[in-house]
Amino acid sequence: MKPYSVSMVRERLAEALDDAQAGRPVFIERRGVIYRLSVEKPDPGNRQQKKKPSIDVLDPAVDNGAWTWDWSPRGKGLRLRTRRSR
Repeated sequence: MKPYSVSMVRERLAEALDDAQAGRPVFIERRGVIYRLSVEKPDPGNRQQKKKPSIDVLDPAVDNGAWTWDWSPRGKGLRLRTRRSR
């Protein structure tokens, strides 16, 4: 058991969390009240599903980074174009 004061926890929060995760009891004392730090393991049946990407990549050249911007002086502005391979 490792007792911490509030000021120690402010300085060493990562250490206190590591101790609790390793199963060592962590107690924090503040104004005469003792708090116990405990770890709750995630429920394996309550996993969040991966979020679907909000951008669909239609051109594989854009996906792998083989593109660049091209400036058209005839009033068309910027255009996306595929890079030439070397």
